[in-house]
Amino acid sequence: MTERTLVLLRHAKAERPAGIADIDRPLTARGHADAAAAGAWLHRHEIAPDSVICSPSKRTRQTWHGVALALGGSGPAVSYEPGVYDGGGRDLLELVQGVPDSVRTVLLIGHNPSVSDLSALLDPGTSLDSDGLRTSGIAVHRFAGSWSSCKPGTAAMDSTHTARG
Repeated sequence: MTERTLVLLRHAKAERPAGIADIDRPLTARGHADAAAAGAWLHRHEIAPDSVICSPSKRTRQTWHGVALALGGSGPAVSYEPGVYDGGGRDLLELVQGVPDSVRTVLLIGHNPSVSDLSALLDPGTSLDSDGLRTSGIAVHRFAGSWSSCKPGTAAMDSTHTARG
C-alpha cells in the first residue's frame, strides 16, 4: 500500500483591522515571516506537497504564498475550497477523502478550530496544545492506503511544529 502524508497548517498570524470582513484579513509582518518559516521547515524535513487544499481567505492565500516561496520549484496544484473556510473537521476530512490517489502528499491550509479538529479525528490518541494548532502550526499525519480510506483514527500524527520566522 502507498504511504500518504497529510500536512495540516493553520494560517499564519493575521491582522484584525476594523471594518474588514473576516475573509479579507491580511497577515501581519510576523505572519509573513512565520509562513516562510513554515515552508522552510517543510523543505528541511523533505515534505513536498503534490497538492494543496487551501481556504479562500486572504490570510490562508498569503500563508500559502510564503510557504511556496520557501519550498521553491514550480509548485503543486492549489485548490481554494470554501469548505476549508467555513467547514468543520469532518468537512475537511471529506475534502481529503476526495483527493486523487495519484497524489502522495497533501498540504491543507486552514483555520482553527477545524484544522485542529481534523488532526484530533485522524489520531485521537495524540493531543495538541489545549488551544489546538497555534498560528503557523503544522501537524503531519501519515497513513497507508487510498485517500478515500482515510477515516477517523487511521492517520497517525508523525510530527508537529509551530513555525516562527
